[in-house]
Amino acid sequence: MSTLTDLLAEHTKLSGAAVDHLQLVVAEWQLLSDLSFADFLMYVPLDDEKFLCVAQARPTTAPTAHPEDVVGSEVDSGEHPQLRRAMDESRICREEDPRWHLGVPVRRETIPVRLGTQVIAVLSRSTNLAVPRVPSPLEISYLGSAADLCQMIADGTFPAPEPSPDVHTSPRVGDGLIRLDPSGAVVFASPNALSAYHRMGHASDLVGVHLAPLTRSLIGDPFDATEVAQRIRQALDGQTSMRMEAESRRGAAVLFRSLPLRPRGQAAGAIVLCRDVTEVRRRDRALMSKDATIREIHHRVKNNLQTVAALLRLQSRRLSNPEAKEALAESVRRVTSIALVHETLSMSVDERVDLDDVVDKVIPMMSDVAVTETQVSVRREGGFGIVPAEIATPLVMVLTELVQNAFEHAYAPGQRGEVVVHSERTAKWLDVTITDDGKGLPQGFSLERTDRLGLQIVRTLVDSELRGSLSLRRRPRGGTEAVLRVPLRGRR
Repeated sequence: MSTLTDLLAEHTKLSGAAVDHLQLVVAEWQLLSDLSFADFLMYVPLDDEKFLCVAQARPTTAPTAHPEDVVGSEVDSGEHPQLRRAMDESRICREEDPRWHLGVPVRRETIPVRLGTQVIAVLSRSTNLAVPRVPSPLEISYLGSAADLCQMIADGTFPAPEPSPDVHTSPRVGDGLIRLDPSGAVVFASPNALSAYHRMGHASDLVGVHLAPLTRSLIGDPFDATEVAQRIRQALDGQTSMRMEAESRRGAAVLFRSLPLRPRGQAAGAIVLCRDVTEVRRRDRALMSKDATIREIHHRVKNNLQTVAALLRLQSRRLSNPEAKEALAESVRRVTSIALVHETLSMSVDERVDLDDVVDKVIPMMSDVAVTETQVSVRREGGFGIVPAEIATPLVMVLTELVQNAFEHAYAPGQRGEVVVHSERTAKWLDVTITDDGKGLPQGFSLERTDRLGLQIVRTLVDSELRGSLSLRRRPRGGTEAVLRVPLRGRR
């Protein structure tokens, strides 16, 4: 399905400012839909008779009148005459009688979308009348607020381009709504809004109370208290504000957003949306604490592994047996590789590892080992990308063992050469090829029957930890090629 911008670009010649304004309307109109208990459809004219639906919103407070997706469909003036009337007369037009749509009685009305002196689109508001509604203070307040905001759309004063409303993280109608009169006194507070203020420390009803000074007295931080109160007063003066979060003296966290109500330019008060996010913030803090603990554990594991590596080096210096010194050197290399992974995890916030960074640290370590006996360089091609922590350690271990195996067995002492670590990544697989230009595999070599400890470790890690596949084969022009394939689908 095409986006609003695509449809407007393909079917209209609206200016950039007009497109931006329609985007703002769509960003705000879930609020209108919920307050109206109705669906909203946005239409733009194609010619004098036809209109194209370019966007659609359904209410979360009532049954939808349009269960089908109508974005991209066309209607003519004969089918929906109020669309043309709203554009020509620049006013809200209502149907006198409901019409039937997919077996459901629907009442329609149209709201012109004005930008400056021009009507650039029309909103069709469709209310499902199949479910009878009993008028209540909540419904009356919702519908009254919706009527004022719709009139402001027709006036061209809503939504305001500045400041950015940040609607995607703002409180919604169902979170809590408070209606203020022009003086700033509360004339209606929804049950959720009342609960939020009770949690902040206000024990009685809100109706009749001036909200700005009350809210200021409940918030603990003086700066936040002044800011929230000021934004409520600005809404009464006709200014739209961004959402703001504040914490009460009792530790309750609440999101606020205030909207002015000025139909036809006349001050009609404001609405304040609020949402109690105390439990959300408590969970966020718990997760942050847990994440910090996990990173501290990785940091300590890295330190302990480095201590183990240092002890092994000290032990190696006291040995005279070449085979024992070599075995300890291999152990140091393996421990250091694991420590590098934990060092990266200690700086990660989501238990994921940038494998390119780790491999780039491991490769110089491999080269340092090789310098003493050979003149072999190591080069990385391609990118490994970000991998989950669960496969990072075994994967780095496999790579270091395969590179070290090339150093030890592919080249004679003093021989020059190059080992290339090449990686390719797709959504499903990570494919790694390690090639050398050495003497190649011996006759009759079998990965399954080899007695080399390094390759036995590699085979075990590939099978049990990575759930991947590995093959070693001769290169046609000499040397050896190790091909590793690791599945990535299903891993996070």
